[in-house]
Amino acid sequence: MKDPVTVSTGITYDRQSIETWLDVGNMTCPVTNQVLNVEDLIPNHSIRKMIQDWCVANRSYGIERIPTPKIPVTPAQASEILSGIAAASRRGETMKCRELVVKVKAFAKESERNRRCFMSNGAARALAASFSDFASGPSENSTTGVLEDILSALVFMLPLDEEAAWHIGSPGSLNSMVSILECGDLAGRLGAVLVVKELVSANREWVEVMAKTEGLIEALVKLIKEPIFPQATKASLVATFYMVNSDERMASRFADLGLVPVLLDILVDTEKSMCEKALAVLNGLLSCEEGREKAYEHALTMPVLVKKMFRVSDMATEFVVSALWKLCKNYKEEDQEEEEEEEEGERRGGCLVEALQVGAFQKLLLLLQVGCGGSTKEKATDLLKLLNGYRGRAECIDIMDFKGLKRPS
Repeated sequence: MKDPVTVSTGITYDRQSIETWLDVGNMTCPVTNQVLNVEDLIPNHSIRKMIQDWCVANRSYGIERIPTPKIPVTPAQASEILSGIAAASRRGETMKCRELVVKVKAFAKESERNRRCFMSNGAARALAASFSDFASGPSENSTTGVLEDILSALVFMLPLDEEAAWHIGSPGSLNSMVSILECGDLAGRLGAVLVVKELVSANREWVEVMAKTEGLIEALVKLIKEPIFPQATKASLVATFYMVNSDERMASRFADLGLVPVLLDILVDTEKSMCEKALAVLNGLLSCEEGREKAYEHALTMPVLVKKMFRVSDMATEFVVSALWKLCKNYKEEDQEEEEEEEEGERRGGCLVEALQVGAFQKLLLLLQVGCGGSTKEKATDLLKLLNGYRGRAECIDIMDFKGLKRPS
């Protein structure tokens, strides 16, 4: 017991335990079965002091003294703070607003209970509306500071409801977020990209809005090229994934900004989650001609893609197969000139030979044996047919990639 509280029936419980009991819908005391007042959890300082004294007395046995718990925020306090933020925003009082926003963030970081308390009192809407108010006002250094603080606090209130998304997705708000993404402090940039990710992943309509926001795509690419935090890079990749898969023209814009070689460099040495996201984005970029051109020009494209098969996850392997299929199949319109068709045929041949040289044929065969999804199976089969015509060329394979593989049960 780390934070003893006494309920209205006189029984003392650990705060986290009784709150979990109440959160799942139980409204009675576990011991007496009497109805409880959810808000009536009184800290039991006597028992808490007794526990702390016992911890100190047994310190020689490796027992650490439990810290004195902070009293959680009440709905009334949360409502008062949020009302203060709204009032300060309307009056343009940046310092007062920042002071209250910092309180919201501090309370939310303390405990999940505090975060839920603010969420249930409309914190996301209040913070988003405040951001919109300041974003539509005059651009000053003090305004930039409060905007960064609001974004930093808003991250704790995700997901956003429709009203909050409407406020934070207004033209003025998005322009301010682009400015923060480009030159804000680290916490502000992280908050901005997390909010952008939240918007584009929630609704396809927001993807179109983001695409029309000047500088946003460039800011996302910059965060991937020049990472500040792994969390920010992942959020940028997720946002980019939704955008490049929404429209081929969007994918072309990202490819023209040099994202393909950056993704390949990331894939050389990165952890599982980052690798999956980078492969997902790369696969989306290869849907456009500009993306494939950039991939053909990079020496690591085939070796890295084939190397990642079976080494990351089933999802990553599916992205790899799809990417290889797009590169090797290389769709072209039927009305192209013969010279262009011949050039593309030669390129595809070179692409297929390189895939064979790094062991793609054997890995694709093995993938069909161990099993995969229907779409991936079709692409793998198609790739094998294409590769089979070039099997007379030199081949290379790393058998270590096949160790420990088992057929799905």
